[in-house]
Parts: sequence; structure tokens; C-alpha cells
Amino acid sequence: MTFVYIKEYFMIHNPETKIKQIRELKNLTQEFVAESIGLTTRAYSKIECGETQLTINRLNEICAVLGVKSIELLEFDKNKILNPQKTSNTNCQNNNPLNCSYIQEKLICQYEETIQSLKDQIELLNILIQKKSSKNEKTA
Repeated sequence: MTFVYIKEYFMIHNPETKIKQIRELKNLTQEFVAESIGLTTRAYSKIECGETQLTINRLNEICAVLGVKSIELLEFDKNKILNPQKTSNTNCQNNNPLNCSYIQEKLICQYEETIQSLKDQIELLNILIQKKSSKNEKTA
């Protein structure tokens, strides 16, 4: 896999534009983000304008302030917010941008799926513990 293909696959086009779009969707100011990552507003503005090269470390810092993972930011597509697609998961089929953003809904669905998976694992472990206890009682 070549770098160009990876870049295309992850849609790493204009990350500075995506940073600005997410910041604006979350109603955060440049001043707030800049202060949160220890930059002046002008230095941060240069990042959003593409005048300053964005490093991975700086991207991770910005993502932490914006409350998104760096991969989510790099894959971000404003059109998904404005024209959300219904997903196959029945819990995520009401992606109405007037109620909440597509990203927030997607994260909620991922958390719900993780919680259900953990509940299933706990149930399985409880069954295994009960079986082990039963075997120990029979042999004693």
C-alpha cells in the first residue's frame, strides 16, 4: 500500500479545514482552542489557515480539545453532518442534524455497542464462575 493510497483512504485532505469545521460545529473559539494547547490565537489561526504545518503531536492536542479522535477528524466530512446517511444499526437510524450531530450519534452508538459487549462478557464470566464453583463443590 503506498502513502498516496493511504492518504486517499483516510481522506487526509485539508486537515486544517476539518479542524475549523469541527471547532465551529462545537461553537468553540480560536482563542479557546489556542489557550487550551498553549498557543497564541495568531499561531493557532495559522494552523487553521494552512500557513503552519500541522504535526501529529499538535493534531492530537487539538483533537483532545475538540473532543474527537484524530482518525475521526481526518475522516470528517461536513456533508455527513448536513446530509446524514441512515446506518444499518437500528439504534443509529435517526441521524437528524437538528437534534444532534452525526458524530455525536455515531459515538453514542459505538459506546452502546461496547457496553453491550462488556455486559455479554460479564454474563459469560459469571456462568464460567458458577460452573467452576459447582465442580469444586461436587469434588469436595
